[in-house]
This record gives sequence, C-alpha cells and structure tokens, in this order.
Amino acid sequence: MLGGYVALMKLRVVELLLITTVPTMVLAEGGWPSFSLILITLVGGTLAAGGANAINMYIDRDIDGLMERTKNRPLVTGLIAPRNALVFAVALEIVAFAVLWAGTNLLAACLCMSATLFYVFVYSIWLKRTSKQNIVVGGAAGAVPVLVGWAAVTNSLAWEPWLLFLVIFLWTPPHFWALAIRHSDEYRAAGVPMLPVVESEKKVASAMTTYCAATVVASLALIWVADLGPVYAVTAAVLGALFLGGTIALGRSPSAAGSMRLFSFSITYLSVLFVALTVDVLVR
Repeated sequence: MLGGYVALMKLRVVELLLITTVPTMVLAEGGWPSFSLILITLVGGTLAAGGANAINMYIDRDIDGLMERTKNRPLVTGLIAPRNALVFAVALEIVAFAVLWAGTNLLAACLCMSATLFYVFVYSIWLKRTSKQNIVVGGAAGAVPVLVGWAAVTNSLAWEPWLLFLVIFLWTPPHFWALAIRHSDEYRAAGVPMLPVVESEKKVASAMTTYCAATVVASLALIWVADLGPVYAVTAAVLGALFLGGTIALGRSPSAAGSMRLFSFSITYLSVLFVALTVDVLVR
C-alpha cells in the first residue's frame, strides 16, 4: 500500500524538476547556499510536485487504463481508492506550502503552489484532452521550480531565473513529443490529442525542430545574462548542437526507436546543462 502512494507521486519525474532547482539556487547565491535551505526547498518542491502528479492520476484514472504505459498505475489497478488518492495529494500540497513558507519565504511557497494549480487546472483538466498545444502551454508548470529555487535564496526574481524558465519551457515540447511519437497509438486510443496524434510526421518534426532551436538560443543567451564562463558556454553549445542535430535527424527518418533515443537524450541534455551551470558558477 505504501508503495502505491509513492507511485502516485511519480518521483522519477520529480527528479528532473529538482535537478534544475539546485543549480538555480547556486546561481542565485553565487556559490553553495546553506545545506538546510537546499534541503527545505527540495523537500517542499518534492511534496508539491508529488501532490500535483497524484492529482493528475486522479483526474486521468479513466484513460490511464487504456494506455500500456499507464495501465499499472495504482488508481487503475485498484490498489488505492480515488478518494484516498485525492486526500493524500491535497495533504501533500498543504504540507509543501507550509514547509516552503516556514523554511524559505512566502514568494517561493506561492510560486510552488502556482505550478500545481497551473498543472492541475490548465493542463490536466482543460488542455490535455482538448488541445494539441496541451503540452506546450502546460509545460510551463514544469519550468516553475527554477523560479522557486531563485526565490528561496533571494526572496525575489530576476532575469536569470526567467531565462532558465524559458529554457525549460521551450525544451518541454520536443522532449515530450518524442515520447508521444512512440506512444501515439495509445494517446489516440485514449482520445488525447497530442501533436503526433493529430498532425503529420512532417509538421511534428518541424515543430520539434523549431522549439529545439529556440531552446538552444535561450540556453546560450544565459551566458551573457548571467555572466557565465567557458564551462557552461562550451557545454551549452555542444549539447545544443547534438540536441538540434538529433531532432533534425528524427524528422528526416522518423521511427519509434529514434524518438525514444531523442527522448532519452533530451533528459541528458537538460541534466548536463544544469550541472555545467553549477560547475561554472563554483569555479569562476
């Protein structure tokens, strides 16, 4: 039963959100923030993101059973009752807000809750089943952790976190569409209009390439905005070239296997980019 509640939180997805938070805190501080501040921010962020994921599973329990990728989720198998899952999710959000407010500041707590509200009401309830732009708009929720991390350190916002927000926002569509290409039949069966379900391969490839190129431009712009050095600059340039090249290659020769390779690389891209950001700040 405990494992079922942990599964509701989708902690593997949360990992990627937290990977972007700590480097942003390092950039805001100009070095390592206090361990306690990092820990509190990560705990609060994990609880909030986990609660949002659990609410998403509550909302999508009718279609999760139709897709191979999601058919073993605890609300589909009956391991956890829907009402219990919703109560658990709301409790996580309340605790997350309290932890962040008490341990960081009200701005960070409110930003974190805004991500949950946006993910639940704008993406999960409104856009996911009605618009092919669902993940484009809804992906903004996954970019908010960088704002939370910056606010936790400075109790304010600046151009740097907003540019990092833009990097993640632009990265999300090609990242998720690569996965959606592989599972397009399942999304079609569930009636979810992901772009690869409703548009031709050519249009999907064009859209992915556009967003990927914009991601690379935004990541390079951070060099000047945040006054970063060669560690980040070289990493961003090389990773960006590989990401863009992989996206273009998938468009020229689309396949399920190729889309999953690009999906996996997109995760590596974002992770290594933020690691390079951390290293650059610490060695300069």
